[in-house]
Amino acid sequence: MPHTARYSIGGVIACMPFPMVGMTITISVQHYYGNYSLAGMLTAIQAIALALSTPLLGKLTDKFGQRQVSIPTIIVWIVSAVALTTAITNRAPEWVLYALTPLLAAIPPWGAMSRARWTRLLKGDREATNRALSLCGVLDECMWVVGNPLASTLAVISGLLAFSFTGVCVVVGALMFLTELTTEPPSQTDLARAEGISRKEYRAREAAKAEALQAETTAEETRRRLTEQGVTDETVITRAIERAVAEARTGKGKASIWGPGLIAVCVTWFGLGAFQSAAGISIIAFATEANMKQYTGFVFACFSFSSLCGALVYGAKNWTIPLWKRFYFCLAVVNIGIGSFMFAKHLWVIMIIYLVIGVCQAPTWINGNQLMLHLVPPSRLTEGMAWMGAMNSIGSSAGSAIAGQFIDRMGSHGGFMVVTALAIGSLAIALVGLKQIKTSTEQPTLTEVSV
Repeated sequence: MPHTARYSIGGVIACMPFPMVGMTITISVQHYYGNYSLAGMLTAIQAIALALSTPLLGKLTDKFGQRQVSIPTIIVWIVSAVALTTAITNRAPEWVLYALTPLLAAIPPWGAMSRARWTRLLKGDREATNRALSLCGVLDECMWVVGNPLASTLAVISGLLAFSFTGVCVVVGALMFLTELTTEPPSQTDLARAEGISRKEYRAREAAKAEALQAETTAEETRRRLTEQGVTDETVITRAIERAVAEARTGKGKASIWGPGLIAVCVTWFGLGAFQSAAGISIIAFATEANMKQYTGFVFACFSFSSLCGALVYGAKNWTIPLWKRFYFCLAVVNIGIGSFMFAKHLWVIMIIYLVIGVCQAPTWINGNQLMLHLVPPSRLTEGMAWMGAMNSIGSSAGSAIAGQFIDRMGSHGGFMVVTALAIGSLAIALVGLKQIKTSTEQPTLTEVSV
């Protein structure tokens, strides 16, 4: 499609802080301070700050526009990266690192903004939207394939070099993305101004439309279920429908995007982030013990390359299997595979496991993004996806912090014990939310609501 390549590629380039910052901090801090606990705590702080800032930035982006929010955010990130790099290389007191690290969370939600553009361009075309989201997944994995080995290689040479390269990527990617104006979705402020109403009135009207559509779906589902049960009395059916609709509306604020389905997805993403971040810092420790630290980036790149292949295959097929089944299958493969790292005796064994299970990594995220289309209204899609990413970041912070403590006490094996426990626990938590996630996929796609 015209004008899409520029913002898609630019968004991926601007996202380079995601694969590079965490690994650069871990390797640089371990090199200059010799402390995995400190490295784990710093990456945890950065992840928590990212989790707090991402939904806020997503909400501000929906309200005021992508360019208006992204430009000042980028300036804060560049200044913070320069300050933190200087502090680490000069072995500044630890409290300085703790103070500067949260500022690295000033990253615009490039992925969510790119997906919001695709969703607007392909509104109403489910098949094309599925392929577009798969393409986003492919491009994201390209970023990780390139970013991981670069981060490990450059950080081993110099943390300053790694952060400098990342900063150049942020500036170049942002210019490509933000100067493509024809595909930028209108903000809530723009839409409200066009309607001659306030932003608050616009959001309330949109929420009411989404609620009406959900009520209609609830009524249809109730009628179908009663018909299957042999109920033919129209009065009984009408009363049951009224009761079901009333129960569905109970406790739901008109302006809120939160519901059981979104909560279940966010909790699942918390667990996913926890065990994957714990695996990352444990692999770095394992490789360091084996004097193979320079190869850690290539191990992570194998996971990303496999995930890229999975995204290509997944996006090329029109699936008839229900979305919730695809979601749980891919999630289980990733959890169980990474949970088996504890039994690996060599770094290359971990690489092979990553190659095998990685084909399900991108599809897991693609399925999660598709779930969001059923859970949030269109002009709040950036905010909804930002919340999903935020919960993943909070989980990452917990996983890396816990794993860092165990690594300092028990070596890499202690870290992998944490990975296995978190992976099993994460899958169990996800299964608890099975009913909510399954139900959400049976709801209408809210991004098809005309507002």
